[in-house]
Order: sequence, then C-alpha cells, then structure tokens
Amino acid sequence: MEFDFGAVLVDWRLLAKGIAWTVGLTAIATVIGMAVGVACAWARASGPAWLRWVVGSYVELIRNTPFIVQLFFIFFGLPAAGVKLTPEVASVIAMVMNLGAYATEIIRAGIEATPKGQIEAAVSLALDKVQVFTRVVLPPALKKVWPAMVSQIIIVMLGSAVCGQISTEELSYAANLIQSRNFRAFEAFIVATLLYLALAVALRRLLNWAGPRFFFGR
Repeated sequence: MEFDFGAVLVDWRLLAKGIAWTVGLTAIATVIGMAVGVACAWARASGPAWLRWVVGSYVELIRNTPFIVQLFFIFFGLPAAGVKLTPEVASVIAMVMNLGAYATEIIRAGIEATPKGQIEAAVSLALDKVQVFTRVVLPPALKKVWPAMVSQIIIVMLGSAVCGQISTEELSYAANLIQSRNFRAFEAFIVATLLYLALAVALRRLLNWAGPRFFFGR
C-alpha cells in the first residue's frame, strides 16, 4: 500500500478553514461556558434552594448524556418546537452547555475549598457579597482548579469534531470531505489527528499562560 499525503495536503485551504472553525467554536464556547460555570457554581454554593435545584438538574442532565445526543437534540429536535438554528449556532450552544455544566462542578470544588476564615475576614472589611465572591473567593478557587479546567476545555475542543455531523465546517468535517473526494481516508485522518494534537498542545500552553495573568494572578 502506498501512502499519498500530498493528495490531502493539496487541499490545505480546506484544512485551514476547518482549523479556523474549530478554534473559533472553542474560543466562543470557552468564554461563554466559563461564565456559565462561574454563575452556576455560585448558585450551587450560595444560591437559594430552588436555584440550586435548577442548576443541579442542568448539571446532572448534561454530565450524564452524550455530547452528540445534546447536539442532535438542539439541531434536529428544537425545530419541532419552532426553533430552527444554523449548524454553527447549534454547535456553539451545545459546546457552551456542555462546558458550562462541567465547569460548574470544577469551579464549585474550588469555591468549597476556600477557607471560611478568608471569607469572614473579607466580610469584616465591609465588602459586600459580590465583592467577596469576585475578589476573595473566585480568584483562589480558579487557581486551585485551573489544571482541571484546562483539561476540560481541551476535551470540549476535541469534542467539537462531532459538530461535523451536522455540517459545521470544522476540522473533522474538512478531513471527511477531503477523503470523500480522493478516497485517501488513512492519510486524511492521520493529518487530522496530527492537527488536533497540535491544537490541543497549543491550547494547553495558551491557557496555562493566560490563567495566571487574567484570571487569578501570579
């Protein structure tokens, strides 16, 4: 058997477009998903009972169902209720919902590890609840759980490969399209594998660099 990677690399523009979509989807999902995670973690740790129940139900639903089922429900199921979404919007919503649920539990673990004396000291300085949470509780909580958060973001990025099943033009969609044209499936998916590996390594390094500078200080 002879391998011809040139037959795949000749479509580098298609691969580049797939990489761009994968990076874009991941960036949007990371920003919004982390915001959802922070808000829901606060709700589970300090919110009223009814809100804790609602957030807990959301977290358990997402964490105990496959990502592809969530994606298909949003893209194929919601139109039955009159909500029709483009593949790209459906992909973003599914990724945000997925990351948000996992981020909720990761961040909540960090919040619950915050010493009570630290919170009491902040209250004694006349800080309100929002200031206590955003300035005293959240930064050290994120620092404690940042490695787990980085790993989860990378998992969501790799999971975006499923979005090609609804015609979102991300990297796996590009690889599948290329191999359908030239029948070089082995080469196409080897290239896709190496590109996903490179993206994962680059994303981990970027997040490990950005975390101390933008989220919880050095």
